Amino acid sequence: MEVNEVAEILLERHQTVSVAEACTNGLLGYTLGTIPGASRFFPGGVVAYTGGLKEKILGVPEELYDTAGSVSREMAIAMARGALELTGTDYALSTTGVTGPAPGRSGLPIGTFWIGLAVKDGEDVAIEIRVGGDRDATKHGAVQSAIDLLGNHLTG
Repeated sequence: MEVNEVAEILLERHQTVSVAEACTNGLLGYTLGTIPGASRFFPGGVVAYTGGLKEKILGVPEELYDTAGSVSREMAIAMARGALELTGTDYALSTTGVTGPAPGRSGLPIGTFWIGLAVKDGEDVAIEIRVGGDRDATKHGAVQSAIDLLGNHLTG
């Protein structure tokens, strides 16, 4: 789904979305912000590339790193839920993954991501995706998957 389509739905419903990004380093927020009038549906978010910020700002439990890992379903949901609670939005998206060029500490293959969606008064979900390409391509693929996840939720 195109970001402008997601924006139109949010605007029609007077709903908002925030973000919590690790691996995409603000690209998801930037993408949402490319829509004219974005401030009416996107108040902002958090780029928490290191664990300390995830804990301090988003409220991610420290033990989650040991029990589930930094690139996991649980982490994606905790990040999204933290952003939703921090900003008071209707929805929050999160991205955590391995962008390359090296696999990183998780040991997961490059291009592995978890995308989280927290829903005010609803059920939080996360999806695992695999994206091919270089570091830039994997980040763009993760962003598109996050937009698709929200778009699919909004359209049923």
